[in-house]
Amino acid sequence: MFDVSCIGVVTADVFAKPVEALPEKGLLTKVDQIQLSVGGCASNAAVALAKLGMKAQLFGRVGPDSFGRFVKGEIDGAGVDTEGLHIGKDSQTSSSVVAVNADGERSIMHCFGSNAEFGLADIDFEKIRRAPVLFIAGTFLLPSFDGEGARELLRRANAEGILCCLDTAWDPSGAWMDKIGGCLPYLDWFMPSFEEAVMLSHGKKDPGDIAEVFVSMGAKNVAIKLGERGCYVKTRNEKGFYKPAYADLPVADTSGAGDCFCAGFLTGLSKGWPPEKCAQFANAAGGMCVTAMGTTAGIKGMDETLAFIEKYKNEMR
Repeated sequence: MFDVSCIGVVTADVFAKPVEALPEKGLLTKVDQIQLSVGGCASNAAVALAKLGMKAQLFGRVGPDSFGRFVKGEIDGAGVDTEGLHIGKDSQTSSSVVAVNADGERSIMHCFGSNAEFGLADIDFEKIRRAPVLFIAGTFLLPSFDGEGARELLRRANAEGILCCLDTAWDPSGAWMDKIGGCLPYLDWFMPSFEEAVMLSHGKKDPGDIAEVFVSMGAKNVAIKLGERGCYVKTRNEKGFYKPAYADLPVADTSGAGDCFCAGFLTGLSKGWPPEKCAQFANAAGGMCVTAMGTTAGIKGMDETLAFIEKYKNEMR
């Protein structure tokens, strides 16, 4: 048995820091760090969950290339079950080049690769039944799964009492709610970033107003990631609340912070914590993430995360 099934985007990420601008054509520029690591919303969340002491299984697709072998090896080494990670025959592993500036903010160049082929047929539902929580991560970057495929998986899981959660990525197609609106009635928790939530709510800017849109469309509960401002949480039957982020952290790289936030929140849900405690723990996981280069390097174990919360409890924004 597992605690969480993570489904969706799996990538290899090449990080470079600091990058303030690309060199002119034909020229070279110096950086202090170049690093290859596992990325992707679903794999980041699965690895972070494992680091936090949870049992996670991952469903996704990689290619039969060096990036794919690297990614699978790293995820296996983190203690995540990869029985549901398919290796395609022809496509290259999805990958990103992440340029990180001196302040830790990043710009991303992304190749869809094998993620473009991942679909509902890649998921053995008997394996989904092995975990009480299902998390789809990277919606809008899975063109063969987004929309109808995701909706059908959520419908089946919801009908069997599995707790269904979904996170989004930026939608390069511009479809937004037209693509995922049918998923919301099956979601126990919808967890978009603020920027994505604005687009999904047709331009609303107040987190409370945004959350009401999602609840009105069927989502039972909403957690909106607000970056350095923390998060906003709305449950269907209670008033929404803000949970501020932790202040004055040494920011090395913001990559993966949202995925680690989700992993923290899912950890709390798996343990039966109330939403406010889930949000506090999620903010801590996201905060720890940004203190190291890479998407999950800053995540530590449960005891270290609780110590982080205790240390910074009076230093919140």
